[in-house]
Formats: sequence, C-alpha cells, structure tokens
Amino acid sequence: MISVVILTRNEQLDLPGCLASVAWSDDVHVFDSYSTDNTIEIARAAGATVHQRVFDNYAAHRNASLQLTFTYPWLLILDADERPTPELCLEMQAAVRRASTDIGGFRIRRRDFLFNTWLEHAQISPFYIRLVRPERSRYTRAVNEVIEVTGKVGELSQPLDHFPFSKGMAHWIAKHNTYSTMEAELIASEQSLQNSSLTPSWKTALLDPDFHTRRRHQKALFYRMPGRPLLKWLYMVAVRRSFLDGWPGLTYATLQAIYEYFIVLKTRELLRHSARNQ
Repeated sequence: MISVVILTRNEQLDLPGCLASVAWSDDVHVFDSYSTDNTIEIARAAGATVHQRVFDNYAAHRNASLQLTFTYPWLLILDADERPTPELCLEMQAAVRRASTDIGGFRIRRRDFLFNTWLEHAQISPFYIRLVRPERSRYTRAVNEVIEVTGKVGELSQPLDHFPFSKGMAHWIAKHNTYSTMEAELIASEQSLQNSSLTPSWKTALLDPDFHTRRRHQKALFYRMPGRPLLKWLYMVAVRRSFLDGWPGLTYATLQAIYEYFIVLKTRELLRHSARNQ
C-alpha cells in the first residue's frame, strides 16, 4: 500500500536501521549517489531495489527519485538517518486507506535527537511532507529543498525520528559546511542579480496557512537581517526555549548559529568577489 524510497550516500552505518524500520513494505527503493562503502550490498541483502544517480543538487536529485516506478500510489521519502516509529507506520497505512483523491500528501512531525535527547524545543522546523503521491510532488530550491504538493496536505500525529549526529559531530559540521556554501551561492546570486524569485512578505511569513510557504518567506526575510547568527541563537534559546532540552538544546542552538555565520561570511566573500569582477 505504501512504497518507500531512501536516499543514500555512504550510509552503511545508518541504512540497516532505516531498512528495518520499513520492513513492513514490500516495495523499498534505495536511491544512491554512488556510495563507496557497503551501502549497496546492505540494501540488496535486505531486498531493496537499488538505483544510482550522480548527485548534482538536492532538489534535482530528489525529483529524480520521484520518477522511479513504484508499486503503490503512495510513497514514503526517507533519509538513511531517519526512522518512522511503529506507531507512525500504522498511522500512515490507515491514512492512505481512507485518503480522498484530493489529498496529495501528508505532513509528519520529525523528532531530531542529539546526545540521545529529543530536541523538542530547539528544533526550529519539525514538520515535513514525507508521505506523498509522487506524481503530484516536486522539490524546489537547490539546498534545504522544499517539496511542493498538488492537492490538500493532511496531518499525521505520530513522529518520524531523525538522528542527524549518528555519524559524529565532525560529519555534521562537514555536511553543514557544504550546505552553507550552497546557501551562500544561492543568496549571493539572488542579491547580485537583484532578481530574487521571491519577494518576501511579513504577513505571509507569519499568517499564511501553509507551513512551507511561511517557511520560505521567513527564510527570505531572515537573510536580509543584520546580525543573523546572534539573532538565530537568541531566538532558539530565548523564544524557542532550547535550554529546556538541557545541554543538547544549548549545543544545538550554538551549532545552528555557527552554521548561520558560515553563510554570512561566505555570502560576503562571494559578493566582494562579484563586485571586483564587474
């Protein structure tokens, strides 16, 4: 009733647990970016169908995964460090059985963990559309991609667990170093061309009924604000109250502020370089 696609790149550590969490599906696909470890062998041993594609950017890569041939009309999209809880698995199967034809996807609450602690307060954007009709779904934005679904979006109550630090702190930092470079390139390109595809609105950022629309406008407005790293840390600690998650919450807030500072520094560097070459 539900097909599964798992996106991978050198995921021999996390993939076994992810595959085990979706063992109830008889149509599991691993969409791999030419791993050099044992990811492919693990996937095939578990009975998953393996596909490989050279990674170019996040939106294009995820859109390519949606073009695979699936057995069922509904698709659960996962990264290897994510695990749908047993309760969520049951809820998803019940939801698609009763879903009307005008529903194109379901939004799920993801629980991020650090040091075995759920970042309940520190996590800024916990809601993600991950259960979709693939033919009605499309990703946009090359980094920190956003999925757009044609039709109504339902809500599921049970959680999807995410372990972004499962490979260690160095891996998380290296990954977000890459993210910050891609974000800076995107921001610098829009600012230098003065032709952003989005004119941000405070009203939309705060009041739009769609979470992802609000999120896009919030990001666009945030990128125009001075002192973003400090503002982000203060927002996470004082507004989101990440301190209620203890030391893991404060650690996560600090890491996110550092990530934001990387984006600021790299954007400035790219804009200076662009100005010199004009």
